[in-house]
Amino acid sequence: MESRGRKSAASLATVKNNGITAIQRPLAPKDLTDEEAVEWRAVVNRMPADWFPRETHALLVQYCKHVVAARRVSDLIESLLSGETESEKWVDDYDKLLRMQDREGRALSSLATRMRLSQSTHYDKEKKTGTKIDRPWK
Repeated sequence: MESRGRKSAASLATVKNNGITAIQRPLAPKDLTDEEAVEWRAVVNRMPADWFPRETHALLVQYCKHVVAARRVSDLIESLLSGETESEKWVDDYDKLLRMQDREGRALSSLATRMRLSQSTHYDKEKKTGTKIDRPWK
């Protein structure tokens, strides 16, 4: 039975456990490299705790692997352009690296969209800009 009258500020400020359980963020799998695990934690900590249910972990693992691979390809391109690598077929190597970079970018984009990490998946129809047409029949 509850007490009569208004509730005190102290009772309103008290948090009661109403069967609410804390949601743990998923830990990085042990098969990820250190660099991939850093990416995993950065993504997981950026999103709400319940954003990645167990069935999405494989996608997130692949996403982290592609991020690291994309960085490595970018480093290879930079070293090729800076002249750190000596190659007679410079243009062929550069072309292959650019194709690799494109593949990694497409894979990242696809995975980010599927896991709703990209900006396009956070589109708010309420904030849509554009001209509003007054319809005469309304």
